[in-house]
Amino acid sequence: MNGADEVRGLPEWRVLVVGGASGMGKTGVGRAVARRYGVPVVEVDDIVEALLAVTLPEHLPEVHFWRTHPEAARQAPESVVERQIAIAGALAPAVEAVVANHVDTGTPVIVEGDYVLPGLARPGGLVRAVFLHEDDEAQVTANYLRREPEAGPQGPRARVSVLYGRWLAAQARAAGVPVLAPRPWADLADRVVEAVRAPAADSSAPASTGGCP
Repeated sequence: MNGADEVRGLPEWRVLVVGGASGMGKTGVGRAVARRYGVPVVEVDDIVEALLAVTLPEHLPEVHFWRTHPEAARQAPESVVERQIAIAGALAPAVEAVVANHVDTGTPVIVEGDYVLPGLARPGGLVRAVFLHEDDEAQVTANYLRREPEAGPQGPRARVSVLYGRWLAAQARAAGVPVLAPRPWADLADRVVEAVRAPAADSSAPASTGGCP
């Protein structure tokens, strides 16, 4: 699989993971890239809701945590971030199953959400990823206010988002996954597409006889 796929309007990848903390612009850019290629979007929030519907807290305590311990959302931001990391880890097998199904069936999809981790991606492979990170708390607060004006300024939530986003960005960089600043918004979709595009093959190198990466 190579750049010829994109010439035909198909993505090079089979699964594109768009990750990052809340308030970073994942949903908007995920939908924009999905429209570009005519592929669906799977939101990790939907996977969470499905698991909540078919399991009990004793089955998946981490996934049920915010419902069973709503007061925990008012803890120190660092404690909330630790809990988010634990939830992401608990959700990983379910997200991996969705990704594997789309790879096995050859049906392109974009998977986006706060709880998706970068370890699924392989640069240049069938599963690619990009993570968004905004490190300015004031900007994230403004993002929430624009999206949810009825809630008023959400400074503490923005603080949690930035801290969790830093952790995700560090994990992504360690895995060789690109991390992009959401701003400027106008060209974010173009930057995502470019960031996950496989490098052009070296014409001086011998041709590969293997299958798709």
